[in-house]
Amino acid sequence: MKKMAIVSFQGNLSCFVHALLNVWDYHEKGYDTALIIEGQSCERVKDIGDSPQAALWQQIKDAGLVKAVCKACAANVGALAAAEEQQLPIDSTLSGHAALEPYSREGFEIVLF
Repeated sequence: MKKMAIVSFQGNLSCFVHALLNVWDYHEKGYDTALIIEGQSCERVKDIGDSPQAALWQQIKDAGLVKAVCKACAANVGALAAAEEQQLPIDSTLSGHAALEPYSREGFEIVLF
């Protein structure tokens, strides 16, 4: 099975939505898919549920595709509580940030947004 890890870094909504669209597309096509939320994109965890893409966000969460939210970055942009309230997996294994090496080790192709 092919494996794709989509890493969202950028904070603007359109970039985050493109990451979500690609995550769902790979998932629907049978890929083992992971969404890692890093950097400024952590801020979107607070408001994506109120956007026109709320249903897509919920589908991705329900499917368990969100594999990591960076703890340091989420705290920095004031989104850590929102991530915790949504019971998203928080990762701080790389000096407070989400580590990508485990995905490489497991054979995931990593795409940055």
